[in-house]
Amino acid sequence: MVTIQKVKISEVETLLNFSKETFYEFFAGWNDPANMEAYSAIAFAPQKMLSELSNPNSEFYFALNEDVIVGYMKLNFNNAQTDIQDKNALEVERIYVSGKYHGKYIGKQLLDFSIEIARSKQFNYVWLGVWEHNEKAMAFYKRNGFETFGSHDFMLGDDKQTDLLMKKFLN
Repeated sequence: MVTIQKVKISEVETLLNFSKETFYEFFAGWNDPANMEAYSAIAFAPQKMLSELSNPNSEFYFALNEDVIVGYMKLNFNNAQTDIQDKNALEVERIYVSGKYHGKYIGKQLLDFSIEIARSKQFNYVWLGVWEHNEKAMAFYKRNGFETFGSHDFMLGDDKQTDLLMKKFLN
């Protein structure tokens, strides 16, 4: 079992490094290096990460195995949500677990934690976007009660990709 703890502003550099590391770990092999760098320069810019971490409608959490960060997630509420912005919903914008910790149910613990937060706030559903080619993640979310309800474009550098939007109703 891992410990899930809210990321502090003072941990922005640690969050930034872990975010970039896990993003590259999972997507570099599928995408053009120039597009990865172009996206990374924007998404993982220190000021952008600090702004996201400071937003009262977003929360970041680390998953810790003892004192080692093994995963993280970003949750969005209200107008911080990327697509829907429903005051009765929670968006899981990011959920990443270091590859060497896959298969240890850490992603499930993070997802369950996000659902507990949504229930505590009496939200109707939890939603997220997942890259259409990430079959492992899509299968994971389906096993956990999520259903596809739409899609949106996602620009990785100059490569237009598609994310499937998935939701899980809580009632």
